[in-house]
Amino acid sequence: MDAEHRTKLLDLLGPERCLLDLADRLPYATDASHFQHRPEAVLLPETAQEVSAIMALANRHACPVTPRGAGSGVTGGAVPAPGGMIMSLDRMHRVLAIEPDNFLAVVQPCVVTAELNAATEPFGLFFAPDPASAGFSTIGGNIAENAGGMRAVKYGVTKHSILGLEVVLPSGEIIRTGSKCLKDVVGYGLTELFVGSEGTLGVITEATCRLLPLPEDKGLTVASFPDMDTAAKAVLAVLRAVQPSALEFMDACCLEALRPQMKQGNMPGIPADAGAQLLIEVDGDAEEVRRKTDMVAALCREHGAAAVEAAQDPARCDVLWRARRSLHNALIAFCPHWREEDVSVPVGRVPDLLRALEDLGRELDLRMACFGHFGDGNIHLNVTGNAGPLAEKDPAIDRVYATVAALEGRIASEHGVGLAKAEYVGWNLDPAVVALMRSMKRLLDPNGILNPGKCFPKEPDPGATAP
Repeated sequence: MDAEHRTKLLDLLGPERCLLDLADRLPYATDASHFQHRPEAVLLPETAQEVSAIMALANRHACPVTPRGAGSGVTGGAVPAPGGMIMSLDRMHRVLAIEPDNFLAVVQPCVVTAELNAATEPFGLFFAPDPASAGFSTIGGNIAENAGGMRAVKYGVTKHSILGLEVVLPSGEIIRTGSKCLKDVVGYGLTELFVGSEGTLGVITEATCRLLPLPEDKGLTVASFPDMDTAAKAVLAVLRAVQPSALEFMDACCLEALRPQMKQGNMPGIPADAGAQLLIEVDGDAEEVRRKTDMVAALCREHGAAAVEAAQDPARCDVLWRARRSLHNALIAFCPHWREEDVSVPVGRVPDLLRALEDLGRELDLRMACFGHFGDGNIHLNVTGNAGPLAEKDPAIDRVYATVAALEGRIASEHGVGLAKAEYVGWNLDPAVVALMRSMKRLLDPNGILNPGKCFPKEPDPGATAP
């Protein structure tokens, strides 16, 4: 960043919102991943017009800009590029409007997911996406990654709940996509182009979010099984019989990690011989929930569950969810050297994936902990070597991705590609598709300044010669 660029940014934002001191910049050098790079400046805009001016200046000076919300991403999507700046949107955190008769809310990008639901609850409405990070992740971050969460099995992922966006393009131009209408086929559907684009195509400054009526009641069934194959058969039976609002699973390694906490009395116990656990939630009116909860419990018993508890009392349901919600910390306490992966396969292939990963772990002497959203095919996989942590580009990860791809799956599901998986997208995208995506990026960002280095492998240097 040259002196002229720096001076203009200071004139625009002032020293309190254009951070140049090293101590102020260091906290923005990384996100929740292991990647890090120190930004040249940290900018704190408060309006779309300021974002527009920042982007216009950056475009003129060919200076990379990385948008940032809560910084809770795990794939390096909010890590600045070399020589680049961080544009933190955390001062744009207002719920601008709630329109209950239109079943929508208009929000700025750094509204925290849980806070949006707290604001809409008095109107009897809720925002459906519920990532595990809902207590601190932002709507803008959810949009950037197309986040899902536990309710995705019934209500879909973030793209299904976004009606329209205000976006600042790399040139500084402000555009609006979509509308407040549920049905809208006027022109191309540009909203979904920006959802999941990881901040590489535009900076989201406002979102129109679809809201749904809060269900009257919920019921939760927790079932323990001797092994994952048995649990998988129960899952498919449940999915054919009811529409769950959440269908989570934890494998034997996860249960092993949780048991020390259970002994401390923090959560319900798990049978000693359990090799897998399912948590199946249904929602709706009270009578419907009672009927479906009983049906789910019966199906689990019929398909080999060793222990089943069904509950509708909110306090008891919260206790039963505690193990699943505590799993991340339990795994870190169990082994600090996990490599976290986030993959998905068609729902019917989940049992095949879990068996294949188990075989791969035995072959390569790996420890694997599998858990996540069985109902929508999204598996979170923590993997480490029994002899020590995996290398950055360990061949074992290639084997995992090859296994996922062979089952018609995707190597990234809701955590994004970011820096962590940019070099691996060829497992899912053929060269023609990558080339088309690159051309779309160049059309919107010809100078390549917006969150460069994310989503794609590095482009070959046209001037380089083969060795």
